Amino acid sequence: MIVVMNDIAANGRATMNGQSAPVPKNLSHPGPNLGVVAAVFAVLFSLGLYPLTSLYASPSFPGPWDSDNVIVSYFQSRASSVLFCSFFHFGASIPLGIFAASVASGLRFLGARAAGSYIALFGGLATSFNMAVSASVLWAMANPGMAQDAGVLRALFYLQFALGGPGFSVPIGLLVAGISVPAGFMRLLPRWLVGLGLALALIGELSWLSMLFPRLLFLIPLARFPAFAWLITAGFLLPKSINTGRAAN
Repeated sequence: MIVVMNDIAANGRATMNGQSAPVPKNLSHPGPNLGVVAAVFAVLFSLGLYPLTSLYASPSFPGPWDSDNVIVSYFQSRASSVLFCSFFHFGASIPLGIFAASVASGLRFLGARAAGSYIALFGGLATSFNMAVSASVLWAMANPGMAQDAGVLRALFYLQFALGGPGFSVPIGLLVAGISVPAGFMRLLPRWLVGLGLALALIGELSWLSMLFPRLLFLIPLARFPAFAWLITAGFLLPKSINTGRAAN
């Protein structure tokens, strides 16, 4: 917007001086590189998962179907790995929030007038917030003494699983859909990428069913990790400037 206001001011001064105001061919949206921001988010998130999911990580992270003994034993023996995970996942929530705000602003700048950009903003910020809270709960569970109280630990575990599971995959599906729909109508992204984004968004929304049917938990990683690659690709391919010589869609 600063660039636009400077152009308007320059045009006004030129008109007052009796000169023909030059019309800029392109206007650029000031902001971070979306592809780089999305890549930083994906790297931080993956670093947090590594100590819990690597080949040498044994036992594996428990699920909501495991017994109290399994959950308590895991957090007693793997507290340092859980603490490491919470640190990086909390950090990953920041670039994701920046990405959501920047891509929504960019879509509006490029001419999006429908609700898609606001849906993307809501989905991205909801995912970022849930990640930060989920990482904070995980951090609390990793602190000494917490694993001794099985009742409290299990309650916190279910809360963390909800926030980090469907609480992540459902809103990130909204983020992808909110980008895909306006980008498809305005031809800002290739058709194959828009189609893939809509498919990932649908999987993300369907992962909500895992709260009632635990066997559908596989939908959560199926929506999560491909979405990382999608956001990085879309971030690099979305244009940052508009050609003032052609009409906006």
